[in-house]
Amino acid sequence: MTELYLVRHGETNWNRQKRIQGLTDIPLNDTGRDQAEATGALLARRRWDAVVSSPLSRARETAQIIATVLGLDEPTVLDEIVERNYGAAEGLNWGQVERDFPRGTDVPGRESREQVSARVVPALIRLAERHPGQALVVVSHGGAIRAVLEEVEPSASHGMITNGSVHSFRLEDGALRLIAFDDPIEVESIGSGSGDLDEQNAVEAMEDGAG
Repeated sequence: MTELYLVRHGETNWNRQKRIQGLTDIPLNDTGRDQAEATGALLARRRWDAVVSSPLSRARETAQIIATVLGLDEPTVLDEIVERNYGAAEGLNWGQVERDFPRGTDVPGRESREQVSARVVPALIRLAERHPGQALVVVSHGGAIRAVLEEVEPSASHGMITNGSVHSFRLEDGALRLIAFDDPIEVESIGSGSGDLDEQNAVEAMEDGAG
């Protein structure tokens, strides 16, 4: 069975400033590069077949660092696993979002989580089907990973998706099954689900806090 280990990219300056990134292409900062190195070292406890990345530079650089640590080829890009589009909220910090778009207010141009899962989950299933029996590292984003979790385990309550965190899935009978949230890279492991709210993208933090 194919296993997909979804990794959130390392930190960017906008992450640190609690600004919403979405499709805005913000690069890693030095902390983010260190996080990618640390995640690569953790992943090196297992054997991997390939690294796949979102097209945004913060994910691609994270994937490149991890691939180098693992001694694998250049990461391939999968467009469908790009971050959620936050529309008019992109570039704003948490306070500005609360001011301009109070809870319950529609944000112009923002994808719903249902729309995100509708493009990300089928793409991951197709990716797994193209690599039967392999283990892949897939570098994506907090909003995209959250949408996958809510599709795969809609009744579960998972913790924060921190920069550099790893969340493992397996393709079984044509569907994704969660192995572990915050996977410590052990087969059938159970993640802690812990994380610091301040490390999250502002809109994801607001929505996670709301439910």
